[in-house]
This record gives sequence, structure tokens and C-alpha cells, in this order.
Amino acid sequence: MGAASLIVLIIAAVAFSTIAILIAKVVTKSTTNKQKGEAIECGIPTKGPSWIQFNVGYYLFALIFLIFDVELVFLYPWAVAVKQTGWMALIEIVIFFFILFAGFLYAHKKGALKWV
Repeated sequence: MGAASLIVLIIAAVAFSTIAILIAKVVTKSTTNKQKGEAIECGIPTKGPSWIQFNVGYYLFALIFLIFDVELVFLYPWAVAVKQTGWMALIEIVIFFFILFAGFLYAHKKGALKWV
């Protein structure tokens, strides 16, 4: 399992994605019309220009949600193996929660969690 397997994996990935794109182009019917090129959100046609500047607070709110959501995923392996690991795992998860809570307090102090 050296470089040869990596090369085979890359070739297989390129081949499968190319075949999938080609099948999609052959099978689907391509049509162009004015409505297809319009920017819509939730099925409602836009009023005015579509390229407007959004408040950065929305992106910051989403990123903070993703950070805390991904860190929450790390709790599942700990919960499965908590009986086998003993006290050391408990100490580590308390430290993990402390760091997570410190990040939450920092984001709250900076006003990143206020919905604009």
C-alpha cells in the first residue's frame, strides 16, 4: 500500500466523477430561459439588484454555530468509551468543556452571538 495504491485511488476518483458528469449531461435535457438565470431566494423573485452586501454578523453567527456543533461531535466517541477509560477521560472531558465554555464566553463578550 504505497504510492501505487494512491495513484489507483486518484485515477478511480477522477474516472468516477467524470463518468457521473458525462451521464448527467447525456441524460438531462438542457434548456435556457430568462427565469433560469434569475437569482431567487425561497421561490420569491428578487426586487432590485441581487448583488448586495450582507452584514458580516450573519456569517460570524453561522461560523460560531458550526464550531460548537463540530466540537459537540467529539462527545460521541467519549460517551461510547467512558466506561473503559475511567477517571482520566472524565478529567479530559471536563477540560474540554472548560475550553468550550471559555470560547462561548469570549464570543458572547465580543457580541458575536447577538442576532442583527
